[in-house]
Amino acid sequence: MKFDVNILRYIEKDAWRVLVSVEMGMKNHELVPVELVNAISGLKHGGAHKCVRELLKHKLVHHENQKYDGYRLTPLGYDFLAIKAFVNRGAIVGVGRRIGVGKESDVFEVITEDGETLAMKLHRLGRTSFRAVKQKRDYVKATTTHMNWLYLSRLAALKEHAFMKARSISHWFPYDRVGV
Repeated sequence: MKFDVNILRYIEKDAWRVLVSVEMGMKNHELVPVELVNAISGLKHGGAHKCVRELLKHKLVHHENQKYDGYRLTPLGYDFLAIKAFVNRGAIVGVGRRIGVGKESDVFEVITEDGETLAMKLHRLGRTSFRAVKQKRDYVKATTTHMNWLYLSRLAALKEHAFMKARSISHWFPYDRVGV
């Protein structure tokens, strides 16, 4: 999947609602049924289907029709939701080039409203080189049989955010621009 943030400009408001509804549905479902996407998004009959086609075109959601007809969020779709959240908060106004790739995350340059360049880290748990995260990390409950990789990435980001913020209090590591 190519990370092209220019797509963000062309996604309609209703398509964002559908993308958020797929994310919300994935809290309880591995594959979100079409009916649930329609119910959560609250769009009129057929409105969600039009938006889903647009999201499928940009590879922000994935369609499966094995057990039942449904959708799941792709890592790219989850990244776009995160970027949209940062933009809506006013934390960033633009995304630049990728400046680093690791086994757990990708790092991108971002621009603030003041023109300051910062780094944005997007977690990527579940890559083939880092599949043992469920056994090695303490934020995954041992009783849980199924955990979504996107949700695990979110947990990893929250834990890292809390750690970095705690370190910045001690003035040992400045970390004043924080957002999850």
